[in-house]
Amino acid sequence: MSLAKRIVVCGGGAIGVAIAYFASRRGAQPIVIERHAIAGAASGKSGGFLALDWCAGSLLDQLTRRSFELHAELAAELGDRCGYRRLTTYGGYAVESDTARSPGGRRWLSGRVTITGRLGSQETTALIEPRAFTTNLMRAAQAHGAELRHGTIVDLVRRPGGAVRGVVLASREIVEGDAVVIAMGPWSILATRWLPLPPVFGYKGHSLVFKTGETVPAEALFLEYREASGDILTPEVFPRADGTTWVCAISSPGPVPVNPSDVVPDEGAHARLEAMCRNISPALAAAPITARQVCFRPVTEDGMPLIGAVPGTDGAYVATGHSVWGMLNAPATGEAITELILDGTTRHVDLAPFAPGRLGPLDPSRLRGS
Repeated sequence: MSLAKRIVVCGGGAIGVAIAYFASRRGAQPIVIERHAIAGAASGKSGGFLALDWCAGSLLDQLTRRSFELHAELAAELGDRCGYRRLTTYGGYAVESDTARSPGGRRWLSGRVTITGRLGSQETTALIEPRAFTTNLMRAAQAHGAELRHGTIVDLVRRPGGAVRGVVLASREIVEGDAVVIAMGPWSILATRWLPLPPVFGYKGHSLVFKTGETVPAEALFLEYREASGDILTPEVFPRADGTTWVCAISSPGPVPVNPSDVVPDEGAHARLEAMCRNISPALAAAPITARQVCFRPVTEDGMPLIGAVPGTDGAYVATGHSVWGMLNAPATGEAITELILDGTTRHVDLAPFAPGRLGPLDPSRLRGS
């Protein structure tokens, strides 16, 4: 028997949208509330890399395997709209100051790059275009009855006993629900004003998108790259089905602005990233740049996501803190949260390792008025 029907989902990134999708497929009435834009932050700017077994031996393994399976199912349902693509994935290294050597077997790479091995096959690694995936999954959820509202959440509505029964928007509108899910990425830390949640921090990532056409094959690349200064970067190169190639390598901690539209790149980060790309690949060197991007990934104190019921607060749930595996683990997280709310338990993934109560709640005074 369903425990809740009307689910208020706070956040329109991949995690929140996946919850709305799976809840709508179960006959619930999800309402996604997003103040910026669907896929407006990391869910529209990340790499979208998917791996079946890269978390083997860790607490994430069951979640990632289930999610990899669900991505393939969603790709079949959404068709070309999510940019799903199977990839062969390689690892290697490069040194900026090296003179060009003989090519290392990949014609789209420069002689500076040495491939050391294959990290994944087309059976175990794949890719989605994150903005297309998230926006089209939201459309699919709406087709099944989900609702999207734009607004800023400023508080929760409580029942006499303290249980959550909805949210209050900045417009003073009250949106009621049988359950409320906090899925606001690094901005989930704002919810510690209302709920006993652990802190969620932001880790800033910079990326470039090149228009490469067919010059880069379906080969993902993970490198260790030594700059002339001696600094080490770890670039990731993902060729997408739409003829673009996404590259990242530079990340940094830092304060997350209250407004997602106020996120700005570190000084010189994109120029440094572009110079690296020109060195490692003639295909990238010849391709125009279509986007210079920056976003914050949500991380927790122990590196594990927060997925589950908020301790001591009936009707409140959280799904955030997925770090670099947010796009991969969105479907299984959405499915599991839906099962937890509607059925009181989960069928496919054990959420015990991700229980929010494993970490102490943040003292809201530490927000200092943010």
